[in-house]
Amino acid sequence: MSTTCSEASTSKFVKVRDGDVEYNVHYNDVGPASGQAVVMLHGSGPGATGWANFHRNIEPFAAAGYRLLLIDMPGFGKSDVFLNTAGSRSDFNGRIVKLVLDQIKVERAHMLGNSMGGHSTTAFALANPDRVGKLILMGGGTGGPSQFVPMPTEGIKLINHVYREPTLDNVKRMMNIFVYDPSALTDDLLQLRVDNMLSRRDHLDNWVKSLAANPKQFSDYGPRLSEVKAPTLIIWGRDDRFVPLDVGLRLLWGMPNAEMHIFNRCGHWAQWEHADKFNRMVLDFLAD
Repeated sequence: MSTTCSEASTSKFVKVRDGDVEYNVHYNDVGPASGQAVVMLHGSGPGATGWANFHRNIEPFAAAGYRLLLIDMPGFGKSDVFLNTAGSRSDFNGRIVKLVLDQIKVERAHMLGNSMGGHSTTAFALANPDRVGKLILMGGGTGGPSQFVPMPTEGIKLINHVYREPTLDNVKRMMNIFVYDPSALTDDLLQLRVDNMLSRRDHLDNWVKSLAANPKQFSDYGPRLSEVKAPTLIIWGRDDRFVPLDVGLRLLWGMPNAEMHIFNRCGHWAQWEHADKFNRMVLDFLAD
């Protein structure tokens, strides 16, 4: 990746106010300011950030002329802490996205969300239908249960264990089922993830406290999916052990203008595991 497209050179902050609370929100702003905006929203894994989730997608999208906005939700990355003891984290994240876009004067954007980021994308689209272009959802979009896999899934259990005990061994255990083929996950890469988690132990602690006070963090938007009229591309891994495939099918059934692609030999991180094909597919969808 070129130096003009590094995390440090694209790093920005904006202050937003949700109710009575002000948050300093970190985001990366990549690509031409005149390009169509694509908001990329990360998942809920410990240590997750926009840049970490989408680093294999950033350069191709920017090279295609899009302006990428990778927003770290409060409680993640360099953004302020967040303790969610009541209410929907999905709805909160959707409001934060709107507030950030308001502050940086982006009226309309395509939305791309992975896992929790998919929930955030759906929340934003439901609350702001006139401000979304197209939607891309991977491994998330509604907090409804699987009809076939016991909930919480083994992957979600491992995520919550890592939040409580962020050791290299626990991260390895989680990542071994996070992707279909973990052979590319070197010890150095996993240790960097651990170091990133431990640099913000306050985020980890607040996640654990939030779950204890409010176990249902994410909304089930199933009854409202028909309200999402935007063209939507749903992308899922056949072998996802965090958010099972039938949750993605539920999105497809509920959203009137959705289509779906299922990757074989793919876990919960389609944009990383099948980056080249993912990038071509999404860019074609946005350009169509």
